[in-house]
Amino acid sequence: MGFKCGIVGLPNVGKSTLFNALTSSKNAQAANFPFCTIDPNIGIVDVPDKRLDTLSSLSKSKKKIYANITFVDIAGLVKGASKGEGLGNKFLSHVREVDAIVHLVRCFDSEKIQHVNKKIDPLNDLEIIKTEILLSDINLLEKKLQKNMKKKLSEKEIKLLQTALDKLNNGKDLQEYDDIESKKTLKETGLISIKPYIIVCNVDEKNVSSGNNYTDLIKKKYPNEKFIIICADIEDQITDLKTEEKEMYMKNIGLEKTGLNQLITTGYDLLNLNTFFTSGPEESRAWTIKKNTIAPKAAGVIHTDFEKNFIRAEAVSFEDFEKYGSFEKAKENGKLRLEGKDYSVKDGDVLFFRVNP
Repeated sequence: MGFKCGIVGLPNVGKSTLFNALTSSKNAQAANFPFCTIDPNIGIVDVPDKRLDTLSSLSKSKKKIYANITFVDIAGLVKGASKGEGLGNKFLSHVREVDAIVHLVRCFDSEKIQHVNKKIDPLNDLEIIKTEILLSDINLLEKKLQKNMKKKLSEKEIKLLQTALDKLNNGKDLQEYDDIESKKTLKETGLISIKPYIIVCNVDEKNVSSGNNYTDLIKKKYPNEKFIIICADIEDQITDLKTEEKEMYMKNIGLEKTGLNQLITTGYDLLNLNTFFTSGPEESRAWTIKKNTIAPKAAGVIHTDFEKNFIRAEAVSFEDFEKYGSFEKAKENGKLRLEGKDYSVKDGDVLFFRVNP
């Protein structure tokens, strides 16, 4: 599994420019007018991982397959979207389909690019997005709890949805739910407020390494949120550069990580994801799983039959595989572990699964 990340924001904040840069494409039209994007643009991107490069080289693999992340460029949201304004209902239905949300807000001044509200105010922009999502979820829950719909729900589900509705009506965050069952039910209901999100500030080139007054305001207002500063224009410029040119350019402007790498790192942390590897002469591959996934479930990511027929996992840490150069050499040096059905797969594990035929 990878994860699907929706880029959400008001019109003309740089969503399509960022999408094109992240996906190294020109699929999303970027223009100086609202609702340039109508249908969502979708791009699948490899997750760069130097560990996989090393494993592939050591195993002399014929193929190398990275994990991936899917970005979705979603039409601009406006005030009143929950009541159908702009592309309201269509926009909200697209947001419901993603695993995590990038709240992209404009944090730069430019007379050349119009703002839908005539004024650069990222705090207000973010509040509009959050409010419209909140109102949409309240409307959805109210419909679910109508008499004719209650007949299809259990008492436990009715109580959970009513509690969630009360929370939203009182301006409370649904992120507070920490039990898996409740989160699963609310997610299946189609609530957007339950989805994890990242606030991404789109700045101009001169402020990409240090931020500006706009980004300071957001950090002060939302000190506990996942927060990234990106310049969509820079990301677009470096898309076509060769590795050495890209590294030189980034060094010159004081940029340590690309926007893509920042989003991947933050997204994996936000969604509690880990990576394990399989490696051999035919193929080296990265696989994405939730943290604390047990070995049979991890095997099932490769093939569902592997979970059903799981016997054991042979495991070597990436560090030991790199040090000794192969499974065989790691085994000779006592670094290969035999793990059973209760083993929680660790980030960086290189695994070989034994299964019944």
